[in-house]
Amino acid sequence: MSLDYHIFLGATVADAAARPLHWVYDPKKLNFFIKNKKDITFLKKNRCPFYNIKTGNVSGYNDVGQVMFKSLIEAKNQFEVLKIFKKNILKNFGPGSKYWKNLNLRKKYKKIKWTKPMTGPWIHQNIMETINNIKSKKNITGGKKVNESDGFCAVLPYFLYDQKISNIKKVIKSVANTKISEQYALAKLEIIKLAADGTKDPVRSFVKKNNSNKYFKDVVLNLKKIIRDAKKPHIQTVKKYGKACSYPGTFLGSIHAILNSKNYKSAIIKLIKAGGCNCSRANFVGAYFVALNGLKDIPINWIKKTIPARKILKVIS
Repeated sequence: MSLDYHIFLGATVADAAARPLHWVYDPKKLNFFIKNKKDITFLKKNRCPFYNIKTGNVSGYNDVGQVMFKSLIEAKNQFEVLKIFKKNILKNFGPGSKYWKNLNLRKKYKKIKWTKPMTGPWIHQNIMETINNIKSKKNITGGKKVNESDGFCAVLPYFLYDQKISNIKKVIKSVANTKISEQYALAKLEIIKLAADGTKDPVRSFVKKNNSNKYFKDVVLNLKKIIRDAKKPHIQTVKKYGKACSYPGTFLGSIHAILNSKNYKSAIIKLIKAGGCNCSRANFVGAYFVALNGLKDIPINWIKKTIPARKILKVIS
């Protein structure tokens, strides 16, 4: 193992910290929810308008990473990982799971006025497609309808175990099978690796390194835009580039938090205040700062509040 699973712990804790305010897009409502609060992480009361899970649990983004982490532990060798991962995807998200039960409930919700969040987790579009493609025995099983962070979240723990590019691409495509999802997932992983290797200014180093790389052409162009906007206010900048789940917005909002923060805690609080799909940004930003500064950068009380952290700590301790 060339990188440590504490980087995945960084993603997990960040997701759990942001989760009670996931998908709050209305800035007035968000400001009302966090007004006069000393700590806006791990809110006891769920404020997500779409789904409600126990504080300390993670969103569907990080949960696909938990499924990969479990699969890595179960696998006897790297050749088994993807097969076990797909089996565990069906078990965790498919028919019979809480996610699947809520998917059926969502269809009913669409017919009535949405008045309160559903109890239980929310399954993402990429995962729905992945389940159908696994059942149909397709070779490449990832979703094609959206360009979101599920591929990155699935591959992060795998990347800490095996950094062979062909294997990494297979994992990403097993959950998110679009060129954009692959490009931005690989860009995130490379920036995390640069941070872990002690490279000075990993974001700008990535741009310099890949300036002539055709594969990362769009990523580099977008990074140059966000670097130009680096000194602008975070909330306004995230709104400008898009605070929803899709690339490139979720990537650029994350990068802006990275460029304007010195440590894990300040970066996660910053991205929570920006609203929208905070969890997709939190997974990347949380992993990045632990790669950069080490496990000590995560507040201990945050780790204690994160339910899936216990399983990860057993492996890394």
